[in-house]
Amino acid sequence: MSEQVLSEETWPQEAEAAINDIKKHVKSANISPLLKSSNQRIYFNLTTLEECDYCVEISAAGFRVVGRKYDDTSLSTIENMNYETPYALLNSISQKYRESFGGELMSKLLDLAKNAEG
Repeated sequence: MSEQVLSEETWPQEAEAAINDIKKHVKSANISPLLKSSNQRIYFNLTTLEECDYCVEISAAGFRVVGRKYDDTSLSTIENMNYETPYALLNSISQKYRESFGGELMSKLLDLAKNAEG
């Protein structure tokens, strides 16, 4: 018997929260309108800043690329590892994500330093 971590109604909320967290550092990300969510998983489509498209599965195991185009789940589960966070997944597939996220972090740190001085 498989473990039900979230309900079918809760997975879309989890996916939207993940999308909101990364949206500044990707070109686009949206819940798949074609792939059905369940109480086990949900899918979202992602375009990186490099213009690469992916279909990502969110499940109790984490985040995993399951396709190299929107609404595609054709990649083998053996080939693709699960990541605990969307940040870890993006860090592995997108150099521009690393640059964007790092740049934002540096800006925030510089702002903190300026505020601490003045």
